[in-house]
Amino acid sequence: MKPVETLIFRCLAFPVLLISLACNVEKTTSGPAAKPKSGSPEVAEVDAEPSSGPSTPDASAVATDTEASVDDSSASEQGTEQDAEHDAEQDAEQDAEHDAEHDAEHDAEQDAEQDAEQDAEQGTGQEEKGTGVEGEPMSVIVSDFGKMPGEEGQPIELYTCTNAHGFVLEMMTYGATVITVQVPDREGNVKNVNMGFSSLDGYLGQPPYFGATVGRYCNRIAGGRFTINEEEFTLATNNDPNHLHGGEKGFDKVVWDAEQVQTETAVGVKFTYESSDGEEGYPGNLSVTAIYLLDNNNELSIELSATTDKATHVNLTNHNYWNLAGAGSGSIRDHVLLLNCDRYLPVDATSIPTGEVADVAGTIYDFTSPKQIGKELDQVEADPVGYDHCWVLRDHASMALAAVLSDPASGRVMEIHTTQPAIQFYTGNYLDGADANGGYQQYEGLCLETQHYPDSPNQPDFPSTLLSPGETYKQTTIHRFYTQ
Repeated sequence: MKPVETLIFRCLAFPVLLISLACNVEKTTSGPAAKPKSGSPEVAEVDAEPSSGPSTPDASAVATDTEASVDDSSASEQGTEQDAEHDAEQDAEQDAEHDAEHDAEHDAEQDAEQDAEQDAEQGTGQEEKGTGVEGEPMSVIVSDFGKMPGEEGQPIELYTCTNAHGFVLEMMTYGATVITVQVPDREGNVKNVNMGFSSLDGYLGQPPYFGATVGRYCNRIAGGRFTINEEEFTLATNNDPNHLHGGEKGFDKVVWDAEQVQTETAVGVKFTYESSDGEEGYPGNLSVTAIYLLDNNNELSIELSATTDKATHVNLTNHNYWNLAGAGSGSIRDHVLLLNCDRYLPVDATSIPTGEVADVAGTIYDFTSPKQIGKELDQVEADPVGYDHCWVLRDHASMALAAVLSDPASGRVMEIHTTQPAIQFYTGNYLDGADANGGYQQYEGLCLETQHYPDSPNQPDFPSTLLSPGETYKQTTIHRFYTQ
């Protein structure tokens, strides 16, 4: 090449070299270069500083450098693009994995929350239905318990009431009678603590009023007589020489109408009976209602009410025989009893009150502090020997504590609260092991009958039992069960 042409070429090539250097410098100073990835071409390093001293590059070197710079720049751009694509792919994969993990965790949390909410809703629903620790709702089941003798053979219904804690109350329409009361001991073992029979036949004989609703007048009326407005009425003397528990065919020996009762907190039975004017010698048509309820506080409540169209005497009670160790388990001598009563009614040889209301202090009738029943039982002057007396409550203006009975062996405890003014304590003195008595022996059960005083119709100083038209007889007794 001629000198002139060489000079021209160098003049033209030099600006191109400067532009290329400037571009590489701009890329280098714009930020840190990405580290080369494995398998990526290395980016050529470009020195932006001029060499020391003036230098005139050779035309061929300039061309070569220019081409190399352009190639390096292209390679750098390609590497950067590949790195970016690779990073983008990795970022995308990482984002996808992160999103998937996050979604999975979120879904799991949502599922857990939904399950917890559903469980909570289900639990609330069960509580509203009365579901307790055992997980069973309250219920009333009606079944057949046999038929009455005779051509008609009136069917007798059995009502089985269960609360949320597994307590069971069984009752039948004959006599509005309690068949069983099944409660747990301190270890959770459930036993029936009310004495009775397993079939209707046992109740059709002459049993000792096991579990019955008793009336028109429970306990005794002296000589089977009383007077209302100077008119004398004569009753059966079925406990010679006295009238006992309503007569030959009292409320314990009739068939009651019944319907089941179920509320949010209790289950039970409502019994009704229409006692006609003159029945067992009593005046007036008497409409009687007996409501037995078992609730989730493990309380058996008994509400007895009546109205009449003529003046008549009314004294209603329930006649359960209790053994808190379990019916048929032996004597109740070891049971411990407290009576919230400072006075009792002394009786004559036929168990009729003498009219005296005596203090219990210093006597064998003092149960104002818990006392073992057998401690002084044998000192009672009676034939047969045993307690069969009426105690006067301290306060009967409203619902009051009447008694606390406990069995130390099983831990079962029964409190009795009542609106009645008195309570009859009977230790099963007449039980003798006979079939008519369910095979139970003397002192294997006891009664705590809330009521008015015996023979009140003939004792003017006793609280009156006279019910007149327009009035309502109503008394409530609650048996509360627990363990200790």
